[in-house]
Amino acid sequence: MNNPLPPAEELALIERELVQLDARRLHLLTRRDWLRHILQQPGPAPAPAGWGSAVPAGPPKETSAPSAQNVLLALGAVLLAVAALAFTLVSWGSMGIAGRSAVLVAVTAAALAAPVPLLRRGLRSTAESVAAVGLLLTVLDAYALYAVGMPDADGTGYAAGAAAVLAAVWAGYGSALRKLRLPLPAAVLAAQFPLPLAALAAQGGPLELGWALLATAVLDAALALRVRAAAAPAAVLAAVALLLGVAESWSAGSVTQALAPAALLLAGAALGTAAAWREPRAWVAALVAGLAAVLALGGLVRPALTDSVRDGAWVALAHLLVALPLLAAVRVSALPAAVRRGLARAGVAVTALVALSAGAAVVPTLLGRLRVLEEVWAASAAPATPYAPGAAGVLILLTAAGAGWWLSRVLARPEPGVVAVVLAWAGLFTAPVLGFPAAAVFAAQLAVTGAAGVFALRSPARGAGIAAAVCALTGAANVSVGALDGRVATFAVWGLLGAACAAGAAYGRAPLRVRSAAAVCAVGYATALLVAAAAVTDLAVVWWSLPVLAVPALAAASGPRLGGVRMPVEIAAAVAGALAVALSAGRAGTLALVLALAGVVCAGAAVRPERRAVGWAAGALFAAATWVRLADAGVTMPEAYTLPVTVPALVVGFIRRRRDPQASSWTAYGPGLAATLLPSLLVALEDRNWVRPLLLGLAALALTLIGAQRRLQAPLLLGGAVLAVVAVHELAPYVVQVAGALPRWVPPALAGLLLLAVGATYEKRLRDARRLRDALGRLR
Repeated sequence: MNNPLPPAEELALIERELVQLDARRLHLLTRRDWLRHILQQPGPAPAPAGWGSAVPAGPPKETSAPSAQNVLLALGAVLLAVAALAFTLVSWGSMGIAGRSAVLVAVTAAALAAPVPLLRRGLRSTAESVAAVGLLLTVLDAYALYAVGMPDADGTGYAAGAAAVLAAVWAGYGSALRKLRLPLPAAVLAAQFPLPLAALAAQGGPLELGWALLATAVLDAALALRVRAAAAPAAVLAAVALLLGVAESWSAGSVTQALAPAALLLAGAALGTAAAWREPRAWVAALVAGLAAVLALGGLVRPALTDSVRDGAWVALAHLLVALPLLAAVRVSALPAAVRRGLARAGVAVTALVALSAGAAVVPTLLGRLRVLEEVWAASAAPATPYAPGAAGVLILLTAAGAGWWLSRVLARPEPGVVAVVLAWAGLFTAPVLGFPAAAVFAAQLAVTGAAGVFALRSPARGAGIAAAVCALTGAANVSVGALDGRVATFAVWGLLGAACAAGAAYGRAPLRVRSAAAVCAVGYATALLVAAAAVTDLAVVWWSLPVLAVPALAAASGPRLGGVRMPVEIAAAVAGALAVALSAGRAGTLALVLALAGVVCAGAAVRPERRAVGWAAGALFAAATWVRLADAGVTMPEAYTLPVTVPALVVGFIRRRRDPQASSWTAYGPGLAATLLPSLLVALEDRNWVRPLLLGLAALALTLIGAQRRLQAPLLLGGAVLAVVAVHELAPYVVQVAGALPRWVPPALAGLLLLAVGATYEKRLRDARRLRDALGRLR
């Protein structure tokens, strides 16, 4: 028969049609009985449920007729099976040999023959249930035969033979009655046991059991060409056989002992390849086949390497070399697509695992440099990195990098290239740490770092370029930490890396993101060199900040000449300025000087039109320098110094607002108000008297009211914030006393009530917050 549907879908369609036919037949039989009743009775007969509109329909049925029928049949079959099992185990001994045989033969024959007439009448579900009972009775027959006729026989061997006989009988029975769905799958299930049970009966070892499982899997695979359900047991048995082979291969003590497991693994690999060759969607079978082949051949090499070098990395390298030819499957067009895909992925999986194991040894190599931080400039003769991945680990990383780069070219995908760059850098960076002198290690690692940076600048591939840039930054940071072992090494290494970063930032053909990273690194190395130079002298740490300020000053002076990297350079320079302020924090006079100089730098940068906003930072720095100087001088009345600045500033702001009503109140009044309010607030927080907080609170209240009346944002927010801080500061002692007098449960209860109230009116609070934000936004 020619049908465009696949066999599985066609079978499912036929099953659904048969169910519908059964339901239709039941419907028609009911209708026929009702019509006969009408013809026999003179009066009208009640219509059956579902016919006519006179009889109201009852509640909807929870299950359909076929599904309820299947449940009843299944329960009946289960009860019959339980009864047969109880009879075999309990009542068997009270009957003679003839009676036993007669009962078993009669019941089994009846159960197996009953589906024939049932199928003729269209009762397929009933036939399936009776057939299931019959199959179960054959199992009980086999057990009864063993218990009575052959009690001294080996149980495992008898089970193997019985499973083979039952599989053959059930297969024949299912072939004879094609309409039954259960016998053939049951035959396939029974066929899984003969060979493994026979191997166990013969007291075979793991290899013999593995061969038995693999042979059964081969038979299942052959059967799967006609019955797709056999594919699942074939995959399971083959997987178990391969696991046994792997376990035996890794436990082999010599090459001779590894031959037998290797043969089992290669046979499993052949089976997987054949399955993928036949079935286009079975690429997983080819993947497992490739892994099995690698483990088989690698297992032959492992005993020899273990006895000679006693290093697991060499064993991993051997497996990697065996797996590399699998990658070439992507270029062999003669192979089916499933085989190419599976074998190539097997090679990628082995390469990735081996490279990951070797890459794990790179981490202690990098972290070992941190020991230098325990004693900077100790000038030790030994290299700062006492760890190394070993020659085998370096070879693994470089080999895997070459494979990844080749794959990126063949497949035209960026991911293998990115991985290749990282692996190549890791192998080359750790290769010098194999017993070479410290100077040679630093020189080689500097060369590798520089090569990675050049590749990042000139690489046309975005992913590989970013990976190379990250590797270069990691290598530079690692070498920079290691250079702290000696003063000369510090200045030499940091100077070379800083110059290289500056050159990379100036390379116009490189991507902007790479140039920006190089520019930030150049600023960082310049800052570090200035700090190191200051540390060589006998100056106090607070004076180290002065040379560091040269970095932001130079960045501000360069300005537009920095080109596209101007913004990253200025941000990095600002960080250097913050470092200078932090270094000077140990002495108030030096801190005031550094803040003032930083303000000068910001004021110089604000001269350019595109950097006007930096003027705010300059004003804040000048004000901070003034406050620090006043605090250092012991001034307790800062208003005497701040009000002479605030009043002219407010006058200038008032004139500015009259000339330009659209000018922001922050621009007009913000600097002048902050110049007095903030120092006064800091002093008020430390003042134990009540006069200053009272006066400051009144002034803040007046500013708040003026800002609300004039719709000015700066007076409103500054005055309100200062007023709130003063109020909280003054009320805090009383709040603490009240809280201490309350029971312990009251604060959590109040907090809970507050959360409930907020949650209940959450949407309203959001609307209020939006209205407040809009109202503030309308202020000038």
